[in-house]
Amino acid sequence: MINENGKIAPAPWVPYTRAGCDVGAVATANTILENTGIDIPTVFGTGSPEAAEVTANPAQAFADFVGIGVHCAQGSDVCQAANHGRPDLLPDEPSGYVGFNGLFGAKYVDPVIKPSGPMTDLDGNVIQDATGHVGFPGFDGMEATVSLSWVAQMQESGIPVTYAYISDAHDGHGTSGNIHFAYGPGEAGYTQQLADYDAAFQKFFDRLAADGINKSNTLFVFTVDEGDHFVGDAPTPAGCDGVTTPCSYNRVGEINADLRRMIRTQFGDTTTFSVHSDDAPTVYVNGNPGRTDPTVRQLERESAQLSWLNPYTGQVQNGITVALADPVEEKILHMVTADPFRTPTFTLFADPDWFLFATGGAACATPAACATIPARTNQSFAWNHGDIQDEIASTWVGYVGPGVQHLTNSDVWSDHTDVRPTMLSLLNLVDDYRHDGRVVFEIMDDSVLPASMKTDRATLQHLAQVYKQISASFGDLAMTTLVVST
Repeated sequence: MINENGKIAPAPWVPYTRAGCDVGAVATANTILENTGIDIPTVFGTGSPEAAEVTANPAQAFADFVGIGVHCAQGSDVCQAANHGRPDLLPDEPSGYVGFNGLFGAKYVDPVIKPSGPMTDLDGNVIQDATGHVGFPGFDGMEATVSLSWVAQMQESGIPVTYAYISDAHDGHGTSGNIHFAYGPGEAGYTQQLADYDAAFQKFFDRLAADGINKSNTLFVFTVDEGDHFVGDAPTPAGCDGVTTPCSYNRVGEINADLRRMIRTQFGDTTTFSVHSDDAPTVYVNGNPGRTDPTVRQLERESAQLSWLNPYTGQVQNGITVALADPVEEKILHMVTADPFRTPTFTLFADPDWFLFATGGAACATPAACATIPARTNQSFAWNHGDIQDEIASTWVGYVGPGVQHLTNSDVWSDHTDVRPTMLSLLNLVDDYRHDGRVVFEIMDDSVLPASMKTDRATLQHLAQVYKQISASFGDLAMTTLVVST
């Protein structure tokens, strides 16, 4: 990840390893190897046995080396050379990061945390991918029983800090992620998966409690990366709730629409551009013209006026585009990096029922030629995110542990950037860079607050809340200027 200064962003495990703690990573983005083609040669070397395995048995190499890792403190036995530890290289880390090792992949982590092997989920099933390769099952195969089992095993083996990702509950993942079947709210499969997740969390907490790991001595933090908007017909029967009465749906799925061909059809504009496909696609006009270029301005106006036949309603929908952001607004939204070629010409925030892509095809012969609801298959998608609607933008976070007040609910305005400084404050650790977020001290006991936060707490709280509305991507400043940008 490249930050605004053109440097690799500081790693999240550094303050823990510098403090002498090993850090376990379970399918968490940017903390583990995520592919075999680039990451494995980079970490192990192009002539290494691991790189050779990628060529000879790519599926097993993925299960062996992707998705699971441990970042070790200096001198930790966990990441010693005998365990296949490799240098944990962070060349851009502030204040330097030398002499630290990591273990990369289930092949090397599992024998350390579970010498009796193999790794099993919380229900006792061997963890493997859909075709029987033992090891990491893939990011869509990280159901709660799988991910939480790895976390528990790491904790029990003496790795005190763990980060984990759990696959979403609103999609059926089949066997280790071999399918991606989008459920609708209240459908039997969705309800069952939620029950399975509840059961897995209960087993997880019971297991840790038996190990003496609980909220009296351990900080637990749970959150989601984003909200999701469901796209589908109204459920039947009317009034179904998924608990006493299961829901059914006729059609389920995003409206897949070709933005470039729709613009060409409606306005006759043949400007060449590409997008990062999404319900809020980032648009890149070929040649990277400036924000005031007449071609760009015209394309933005056309995008704002886009209308099309909605295949769900059977009516022409005006206002498909909800908002537009040019590079000035994108910077306020924290979408601009040091690389100008990564900055979108503009970003189109659409109605969340729509998923927009762009091809180089001709004008659309019929509305259905460019906007359709895909047939519902085992590879279906119906939950959109990345947009600005409240159901997508509003999420939640739960903290429990030493120093955290017992609050059933809190209306403190916060976002993801606040989780990091809040955790480190509770743990009495510091990063060597300035956070974008702030400590959510409203949830903390007075006994653990730094002295600077106890002085004139009311004034500090007011300043912190104003700061968030100025700096946050969904704060008042960003949302108000987005209206102006549109």
